[in-house]
Amino acid sequence: MAMGNFAKASMGVIALTWPAFFHGLLVTVYANTDFDYKDALGKSIIFLEAQRSGRLPPRHRPAWRGDSGLEDGKQANVDLVGGYYDAGDNVKYGLPMAFTISTMSLSALYYHQELKSAGELQNVMDAIRWGTDYFLKTSSRKNKLYVQVGDPVQDHQCWVRPEEMKTPRTVLMIDSKTPGTEIAAETAAAMASASIVFRGVDRPYSRRLLNKAKLLFHFANSHKGTYDGECPFYCSYSGYNDELLWAATWLYMATRNPTYLEYIKEDSISAIVAEFSWDLKYAGAQILLSEMFFESGDQALANFKNQADSYVCSVLPESPYHQVYMTPGGLIHYRDGANAQYVTGTALLFSIYADVLAKHNQKITCGGQQFGSSQLMAFAKKQMDYLLGANPRGRSYMVGFGKDPPTRAHHRGASVPLENVNSGVSCPMSFVNFFLKNMPNPNELTGAIVGGPDKHDNFNDERWDGPMTEPCTYVNSLAIGVLAKLASHPLSN
Repeated sequence: MAMGNFAKASMGVIALTWPAFFHGLLVTVYANTDFDYKDALGKSIIFLEAQRSGRLPPRHRPAWRGDSGLEDGKQANVDLVGGYYDAGDNVKYGLPMAFTISTMSLSALYYHQELKSAGELQNVMDAIRWGTDYFLKTSSRKNKLYVQVGDPVQDHQCWVRPEEMKTPRTVLMIDSKTPGTEIAAETAAAMASASIVFRGVDRPYSRRLLNKAKLLFHFANSHKGTYDGECPFYCSYSGYNDELLWAATWLYMATRNPTYLEYIKEDSISAIVAEFSWDLKYAGAQILLSEMFFESGDQALANFKNQADSYVCSVLPESPYHQVYMTPGGLIHYRDGANAQYVTGTALLFSIYADVLAKHNQKITCGGQQFGSSQLMAFAKKQMDYLLGANPRGRSYMVGFGKDPPTRAHHRGASVPLENVNSGVSCPMSFVNFFLKNMPNPNELTGAIVGGPDKHDNFNDERWDGPMTEPCTYVNSLAIGVLAKLASHPLSN
């Protein structure tokens, strides 16, 4: 049974015509009382559970999902059952899945107490473990990593639930002859970060993850090369240096082995960036390394702190160095197609860096202006509030939450009725019967944050408008930490 749209913002959204100008762009400011962040947090985790592949546990949420992909890996004579489908299709992609896990681990570490207070810590740990259990399978053979299950071309020609899919479960792999530094390093980052999460509750499991992360990092660094096997769906346009820095940072945090710190200071390549995403990890590593700089005073890390500050200066609208487009309603907009990932990613990094700055009594200087912890957190909150309903349309962009939430998410499992199970509908007819049907999805994809509006704040809640209505695991994984913080420490407006 669908959970229903019970969550409401405590008061309606009020549009105020405050003359906020950023680089000539009039941005309308929306004031609202605090949303029910705890409810949004819980529902955001339910969506990740809806993306699970494999044999599902008892009392699985949501109830309309079932077991799927139970023969994954059979083609390569390896067990690859489990893991996550990335979005609205039925393919398991290694790079975004690993980023989903590393960013969930980031939130579990920085907002451990807040997640515990909200009653969601165990659910987040279970979600992380669902991914790391799968990664242990994908990395079970030395100097090999299985990085994809499913044929995306054929999968995208069929609109069926994962439980009923008949499309090929093609297996892709990287090795020393066909390297994929980005995927190997990101998987190492996921397992190293998760090893810290589990260290206090399951030490043997934590050690397994850490040992595998070390091997994967060595493999990634020793056999360098960009893997294009996941193109055109997950091409790494930024190269692999960001993943190597991200993985080395997590491995140093997990081990305190000076070898990784030496790599970071002497061998890594960093860059000034204005975004944080599944393809571009520099800003995340730079903020983690900034905290190490504040704690150790190691001047060799000072440049990472400067780069972290530059990231903030590039995004914060009040900064003289601001370069990221803001919609008239105040949402950062990088590009069409899952733009919400940049919103939640920015909110998470701003939230964490705000805490780091406050802890060490630091501020950021952008040109002649200084910005402190409260200003960073206010911007993070504003971005999350926009997604939850404080926007020109006064609507939520999280399924099952708030006012007028999306009902036609671009998602196979949510849009195919359960009574059609085993109906034998052909792939061409599946688009006629389900994809193009002008009705709300029969199965509520609770907690899914959809792609969101365009750069003019316009939004079409239509299944066929994938850039606006398709959800992705990494959009939600990036939202968890900041939602947990807002649930425990609501800010005054």
